[in-house]
Amino acid sequence: MYEKELSAVSHFKLPAAPYSVEPITWGNINRTFTVFLTNGTKYVLQNVNVNVFKKPNELMSNVKGVCDFLKEKVTAAGGDPDRETVTYAEADNGSMLYVDGDGKYWRMSRFIEAVSYQSIARPILFHNAAQAFGKFQAQLADYPADTLFETIPDFHNTVSRFEAFERALSECKNPERLEECKKECEFLKSRESLAHIAVDAIASGKMPLRVTHNDTKLNNVLLDPITDKALCVIDLDTVMPGSVLYDFGDAIRFGACTAAEDEPNTSKIALDLGLFEQFTRGFISGLGGALTDLEYELLPEGAMIMTYELALRFLTDYLDGDTYFKLNYPEHNIVRTRAQIALLTDMEKKLYEMRSIVKRCRG
Repeated sequence: MYEKELSAVSHFKLPAAPYSVEPITWGNINRTFTVFLTNGTKYVLQNVNVNVFKKPNELMSNVKGVCDFLKEKVTAAGGDPDRETVTYAEADNGSMLYVDGDGKYWRMSRFIEAVSYQSIARPILFHNAAQAFGKFQAQLADYPADTLFETIPDFHNTVSRFEAFERALSECKNPERLEECKKECEFLKSRESLAHIAVDAIASGKMPLRVTHNDTKLNNVLLDPITDKALCVIDLDTVMPGSVLYDFGDAIRFGACTAAEDEPNTSKIALDLGLFEQFTRGFISGLGGALTDLEYELLPEGAMIMTYELALRFLTDYLDGDTYFKLNYPEHNIVRTRAQIALLTDMEKKLYEMRSIVKRCRG
């Protein structure tokens, strides 16, 4: 059992021999395993999903550059780089990737003894994760973001997302679906200006291009199991050049919503301002003043942009015949679209309060 995985492990330079492999079941993209070594230490083995990340060498170039940079920052601040950053093992070919005979890409990293949470059991967890993501931005503020590869091209390019939506709308071959989602299409078309806020500000030089994580969910921060203190930001596969509004906004969209992103009963969907404040307070404290005034001012719009973007993506996929997102039932994508529209509508109503919270948290 796990012979292929153990074979892959044998191609990495480790401090001791492996004796056991166990699968890690959470995570939607890469296949992940815990590897136990005879000296009592553990490593994480991952099979990189090349269907999603089509250029794994570019991906690992980004990851290595960012990890090395963070290690220098943590060491200079007197921290522990072994716990506060991800450390990758070297493969026997001298890189951080091993390619097996089937063309599968493997990598290994040192296991960090900590916990990650799949849901916000206590508000302090959201606050502490936010602090970690803010600190991540601050530590990488002087990293040359334009040297990073786009591992998923135009991932958060909302102008491109809107164009894809318009194309799907004009080319849709299903009149029943067109009729069914007429209201949703009109809603998203009427908010096109949201698609331009971050993209245009970066293009014009009004906002800086930054290193962004692009998957700022609670479970991508490791926390100390005793103190709840954030230790390390993980899952750096989507690290790319972008806007801080993406990282702040996606965390709010996912974490401060009162219901799941595919909740069919839209009356249950709202922005939880208490959780919004918890995340904002933690994020701003972690930043330590690293942003420009315009970036701070537009943080609430960041939440709206990312909610709008996901609504565009779900509806585009629905119009295209459900070719991208995994479905649990035939109407899943239109249900998801309506859920994001309901959240965005509530955010629009609470924009003044969100702005007031940001100002209060800045002090």
